[in-house]
Amino acid sequence: MMKKWIRRLTQTQMIVIGFCLVILTGTLLLMLPVSTREGVVTSPVDALFTTVSASCVTGLIIADTYQYWSTFGQIVIICLIQIGGLGFMTIGVFFAMVLRKKIGLWVRGTLQESVNFMQTGGIVRLAKKIIIGTAIFEGTGALILSIHFSRTMEPAQAVYYGIFHSVSAFCNAGFDLMGKDGEYVSLTGYSGDWVVNLVIMLLIIIGGIGFFIWNDLSEHKLHFWRWRLHTKITILMTLILIFGGAAVLFVLEYDNTLVGRPLDEQILCSLFGSVTARTAGFNTVDTAALTDSSKLFTSLLMFIGGSPGSTAGGIKTTTFVVLIAYVSSGLFDKKECSMFGRRLSTDAIHKAGTVLCTNLTLCVTAVLVIVTATSLDVTDVIFEVASAMGTVGMSAGITRDLDTISKLVLIFLMFCGRVGSMTFALSLKGHKVEPPVKLPEEQVMIG
Repeated sequence: MMKKWIRRLTQTQMIVIGFCLVILTGTLLLMLPVSTREGVVTSPVDALFTTVSASCVTGLIIADTYQYWSTFGQIVIICLIQIGGLGFMTIGVFFAMVLRKKIGLWVRGTLQESVNFMQTGGIVRLAKKIIIGTAIFEGTGALILSIHFSRTMEPAQAVYYGIFHSVSAFCNAGFDLMGKDGEYVSLTGYSGDWVVNLVIMLLIIIGGIGFFIWNDLSEHKLHFWRWRLHTKITILMTLILIFGGAAVLFVLEYDNTLVGRPLDEQILCSLFGSVTARTAGFNTVDTAALTDSSKLFTSLLMFIGGSPGSTAGGIKTTTFVVLIAYVSSGLFDKKECSMFGRRLSTDAIHKAGTVLCTNLTLCVTAVLVIVTATSLDVTDVIFEVASAMGTVGMSAGITRDLDTISKLVLIFLMFCGRVGSMTFALSLKGHKVEPPVKLPEEQVMIG
């Protein structure tokens, strides 16, 4: 009976329901007194907020992770981050392979939808690569960080911190345990530490670049012209956003948060700020102290986010590039929209436009609701909303002061940002039915 009911679900519905079950389980666990240092019961809304933030790899928090949550609570959070980062379908398929269970077409199709892969063929091999690659990258990052942290921490604590921050960085979650040095300090105490910064940044980039890119690079290595168009667009846009974003932040913050720092630390802070804004959530400078210009620019980076089929959120780099290419082709009156000698499909352009409009509508609506409910500064609210929608986790310092309605709005945005606004919308439709006839076409004046 249960199997028949599951088979009636669409793949998008299965993904949404799976995330909801993970969130429900995490919320119940975090509400337990054993999850907090003080042994108190966390309110349902605050437990839900933290669970959604962790499972949707966002990083927004209502209480400092170290100071509020016990070791048990922190372990629940890091498990939610790992499940949310890889996707429960990927983990489920991995266990099926370990137990030598048969993986049917429906499961393969759902996994394909979950990781945004372009084809069903080879999806199980990709899942294996994702698990192995994740273990290698997170393990390497944890080892380096553990050794580095051991200079100032006890060995057991250094290993725990190394594993926690490696998983959090790779999954682009942004949760940290540096609250031992003060509430909400994140990585500000390591702003000039090249080892911590480089390891965290590399983990963020590798986790946020997309599993499809891993597959393409493993097959074609550094032979640029053999890469798929998706890989070329993603890597090019990622490099532009990282280094271009760092340059802009350096200029905007030169007389503000970067004052008094050595030049190499100023460059490092700017670079880290650009990388972490791409859905990671850590910070090495006081985010609340950023200029309004920096907050708005960072909000744009957060809105764009990482790449499809990765641990990152946002509208995605490919969506941004496709829209730029489409607008460019219209401005120069080109008959087709193309890049790197390849024509972009009409479906890709339509989907990019839909994602942009949907996410923008959700963000604008959320800003209006929160500003009306709290009367907070609009720039800070825009920053917080972009952070939630892009599953980033950077905060202007207002999240913990929000009322229940505003928290629920951010919870909804984080959920949509992780499963995808289009995926969530499609999950409400059910199975797609093609119309038997097409309606007549008529011209509309534009511009």
